[in-house]
Parts: sequence; structure tokens; C-alpha cells
Amino acid sequence: MSKSDAYAQAGKAAVLQNIHGTMEFLQKFPPFNQMDMAHLAYLVEHCQLRFYGEGETIIKPTDGPVEHFYIVKQGRVHGERPHTAKRGSETTFEITSGECFPLAALIGERATRTEHLAAEDTFCLLLSKPAFIKLFSLSNPLRDFALRGVSSLLDQVNQQVQLRAVETLGAQYSLDTRLGELAMRQPISCAPETALREAVKLMHEQHVGSIVIVDPAHKPLGIFTLRDLRRAIADGDALDQPIANLMTHAPFHLPPDASAFDAAIAMTERHIAHVCLVEHERLCGVVSERDLFSLQRVDLVHLARTIRHAGRVETLATLRGDIRQLVDRMLAHGASSTQITHIITLLNDHTVCRVIELTLEDLGDPGVPFTWLCFGSEGRREQTLHTDQDNGILFEARDAAEAAQIRGRLLPLAAEINQRLAQCGFTLCKGNIMAGNPELCLSRQEWTRRFSGFIYEATPENLLASTIYFDLRVVWGPPEGCEHLREALLRQIDGNSLFQRMMAENALRQRPPVGRFRDFVVARKGAEKDTLDLKVQGLTPFVDGARLLALAHGIEACNTLERLRELIAKGVIEPLDGAAYEEAYHFIQQTRMQQHQLQARQHLAYSNRVDPDSLNHLDRRILRESFRQAQRLQSSLALRYQL
Repeated sequence: MSKSDAYAQAGKAAVLQNIHGTMEFLQKFPPFNQMDMAHLAYLVEHCQLRFYGEGETIIKPTDGPVEHFYIVKQGRVHGERPHTAKRGSETTFEITSGECFPLAALIGERATRTEHLAAEDTFCLLLSKPAFIKLFSLSNPLRDFALRGVSSLLDQVNQQVQLRAVETLGAQYSLDTRLGELAMRQPISCAPETALREAVKLMHEQHVGSIVIVDPAHKPLGIFTLRDLRRAIADGDALDQPIANLMTHAPFHLPPDASAFDAAIAMTERHIAHVCLVEHERLCGVVSERDLFSLQRVDLVHLARTIRHAGRVETLATLRGDIRQLVDRMLAHGASSTQITHIITLLNDHTVCRVIELTLEDLGDPGVPFTWLCFGSEGRREQTLHTDQDNGILFEARDAAEAAQIRGRLLPLAAEINQRLAQCGFTLCKGNIMAGNPELCLSRQEWTRRFSGFIYEATPENLLASTIYFDLRVVWGPPEGCEHLREALLRQIDGNSLFQRMMAENALRQRPPVGRFRDFVVARKGAEKDTLDLKVQGLTPFVDGARLLALAHGIEACNTLERLRELIAKGVIEPLDGAAYEEAYHFIQQTRMQQHQLQARQHLAYSNRVDPDSLNHLDRRILRESFRQAQRLQSSLALRYQL
């Protein structure tokens, strides 16, 4: 072999070794770790390695449409987006080893809106735009990651959670299971004129707890269950009469594509044990409480029913442990934080209603209708197991004198309800935001005046109060007064640019804990050293931002994710931005709830603080990305309100 051939062979070996090493590096990071090897090899073969010195610009908005896809091989990159002259430039995110940019600009065939600079000496892999387009068309994982961003990372986290659950509990579990998959057998049905005796015989022979009454086109007209049978026998009803006389009319139904979670919530809210599946107005299945929860090992409906029929407050207090166990199982099986907070709030609502009913039985009816309001996270339906009381009372009165007289009758009852709720695990509010406080037991006119004061006398105290009280809903009692109160609130905020701007300033107070020189900004001393606050620094920017934009655009929803979806529908937020905010909020909430469960099992006090170094690589990365999304939302508010 000639010397030149030897050099050529050595050169080829070095190239192959370099390709192999780069592929090994990329396989540690999403989405490259999910790509076919052939596609990954194509990416590496068409990449070039480029060095950028500290402070050097990699790409900037004035460069025009982006021509390369960048992957950080070594070092760190800062993204800086210009704001007002007052604030100058801010680091909107930091990109580290294994991460890529600028996907949105590359897919949109436009210039980047952010200047990317090397935060230290940095090496990047560059893939040309034509090669990226070809790879984008070939690789589903790359395309999915590029189009969905943070949400595709979240999918990987959720898959890992569910795989761990399968390993530990040996069975698949998902509240996202289609109801059509659960209703494996043909539904048992009969005509309206069928005799009760014959219908019951059919139920017995088929070993089912319900029978659906249908018309000739198989459209559900009613349902008859074992509970109805017990009532019929107790009332001495004739067994030869048509079942139509005893059925429950217009049974609740869902489509087969609805999820097990949808059915669980419906059963819990409506106190029913069966859900009909209907497609094109035709009965195609029935899912029972037993079908749903034998699969999922979680008897949510039974727990809700037990709460609603508890005879003593002490019983309700013991049931809090069952709620904690339920949440523990759901978290272990990969249920989403949105599903879990919805269920916790639902069970908490049942508990509050039962406490009010038991207190009325013990102390007597005050003789005036009233509505029990809740505020804050309870008002947004975003409660976790770690929650305190934020509640009030609304009633109707003709004038101030009558309001004072009614208040005197309601306050002893309200104070007792607050104490009994505390027995059930709802901590007394340190700020006294409770119905037993005379300032929160008000007529509708008094509530309206108080809310007006928050808006037109925008002191720091009133702004803080608005972040609590403006997230309100009814838990018990007639809803009309609260609806009128909310309508008046939205009318006063509409067009009030000064109050909206002050709310925007307030929404920028809590900055996400990601900084210029470190991937996380943590406390430096004291008991909180090396930790960050998931609630205050992570969730609050989304909650405050969504509240501001919702109130400014006449949206009645209080739940943060519902607000974001309605803002997208109204064109206030771009769909891709809204989806990223929703996924980021979801992940931070999930991390927080998992920490609370761990603290409960270890008999530790609840805390929202976490040491990011305690997380694995993927969780750290997605938590950092989630905080960046909070930064982006705050940046958009700063631009919108010129702050």
C-alpha cells in the first residue's frame, strides 16, 4: 500500500470515528434519541462543526431568513430579544449541550426574532436548510419535536412515568383510555313497553346492573338500574307495568371516543354509576362504575358518594386519607396534573358541600338563602392536597340595614363551617380570607362595591386582593348572584387600560428562576439554599398572565388552562405559543404534585421548593424549558403593555 493510500485510509477511519462519536453524543438527547439510525447518520454526515468565541453572535434578526439548523455540541448559547429602550435586551432563554435552535424560524422560513450569542467558547453542529428540510420530511420524531417543542419532551416524561408504573404494578393504567375500548360487549337494551319483570329477568340473565330503554332506531330514551329496582320494590310498584314508567329519562351519554377520565368526572359530578355510549344518536355501549374502576384500580365514584353521604364531620376527616391515596395511585400511573387537580377540586367541593349541610342540620337553617364562594386556586379548580381556605358568602339584600341584619345571622354559621373544614384538612387561612370574616360575608351589592374599589383604587394591597378574589366561583347555593357579580366585574375592567397595565406590572413581579449565567437561579443561603419555588416562580407567572388577558378580553373562565384556550380561540395568543404555555404549566404542576406526594409519604411538611440537582437530566431540561415559556409569556405582556 502506498503512503498516499495509507493516509487516505487513516483519514477515512478518522472521519468514521468522528461520525460514530457524534452519533453517540446525539443519542443522549431528544429528539435525536428517537430517530432512526439511518436518519441520524444522514444528519451527522451533512453537518459541519463550527466554533464561536464567547460573546460572538451566531445568528441575529437582521441576518434574514435562517439558513441553518444549529445543535450545541459543547458550550452554552444565550438568546436575547430586544425590548423597550427602558429595559434594553434580556436573556429570554439559554441553550446548552445537546439542544437545538432556531426551529420556529427555520420552519416558518423567516428570520429569527432572537439574537443567539455564545455565552462561552462554544461548538455548534450546523445542518444546511436543504438538508434539514429533507430530514424533516423523513423523520417523524424530528418533525414532531420541531412542531410541538416542549410538548414532545413532556410526552417522553409521561411515557417514562407510565412505564415505571407498569413495572411496579404490573398492569396498564390510563385515564385516557377510550370508552369504546372498555365497553367490550353489546349493551343490554329493551323497548319502552317491556314489562318491568321481563327487563329485570334480562338484567339477571346477562349479569348486568343496568338496561337501556331504546326506540326502534336504537336511540336511548331512558335507563333502569339496580338502584331503580330497589326503589321500585320498596315503593311496592307492580312488576307487570311498562319499564318506561320507572326508567330515568334522557340518560347521560358520551361518544365512544371520550376518555375514561371524562366518564369518571361525569359519574362523580352527577352521582351516577352508568354512562351510555352514543354515536350518531344510536346506543353503542354502556360503561359502568365497575367497568371503569376495575380497570383502573381507583374507585373515584364510590369515594365521592361516600363523602356526599357522610353522617359526621369526623368521617369526612378520615376520608382525606383516601383522597391522598387516590392521588398517589393516579400520579404513579401517569395521570396528568390537570386530571388530578380537577379530581381533587371535585372531591374537595363534595367535602365542602357536605360540611355545610351537616352544619345546617346541627345549627339550624338561618332562614335566608346564601351562596358559598371560593377564591384563588380553589376558584380556579387548581387545588392540590396542600391547600388552605379561601372562601366567602354572598347573599341578596335590599339595603345596608337588611344586609347587616342578614350578616349577623350568617356569621356564626360561617365561622363554624370554617372550623369544621379545618378539621377536614382545609387549613385556616392566615390572611383570614374566610366566610367567617365579616368583611367576606357580604350582599351582592357590597361585593360589587368592594370589587370596584380594587379596580379604581389600585393600591398594592388592592392589586394583591384582585389576584385572589377575581378567581371566584360557587361551591354551594344559588349561582345567579355570583354570575351577576362576574358580569359587573368584566364590564368594569373592559377598557380600563390603567388597571390592566397595573395588573400587568403585578404579573411581572415573580420572575421565573432561569438566569444569564446558570440554567437555574436558586436561593443562595438559609434553609432554602440551592432550591427554587415551583409555585411562586413557576406557576404564578402563567396564572397571573392568563388572568390578566382573560379579564381584559371579557373571558369568564377562571381555570388557567381554560383561559389560555379561550385566549387562543379569540386570537389573543398564537396557537403554538398557547400550546407551549399549557404544556409548561402542566409539567411544573406535575413536578410540584409529585413532590407533595413524596413529602406526604415521608411525613414531611408540604413545600413547593425543589432542588433542581435532585432531578434527572430529562426532568431538569424540561423544567428549564418550562420556565423559559413563563419568561416568554412575561415578555409578551411587557411588549403588549409597554412595560
